Amino acid sequence: MKTVILEELSSPGCHSCQVFEEFWHRVEDQFPNVQYKNISVVSDEGMEMASKYMVLTSPGIVINGELFSTGGVNQEKLVNKIKELSQ
Repeated sequence: MKTVILEELSSPGCHSCQVFEEFWHRVEDQFPNVQYKNISVVSDEGMEMASKYMVLTSPGIVINGELFSTGGVNQEKLVNKIKELSQ
């Protein structure tokens, strides 16, 4: 099973970020190959990522170095993408 890097670019007090994090923590046991990292947009790394991926709304979801979504997250599409990249 291939390693998948899942990065969440989040903002303090962001409701959509909280919803995503709660969802991810419910399903993460199904994906032991996924390395999840939450990066605050107010950190130096977060500001750099927001600029690089042109993330204007949180959360910004980056999978294996490619922008997957911004704002809200389609949970089914996310799970399918992770399964596809895990093979």
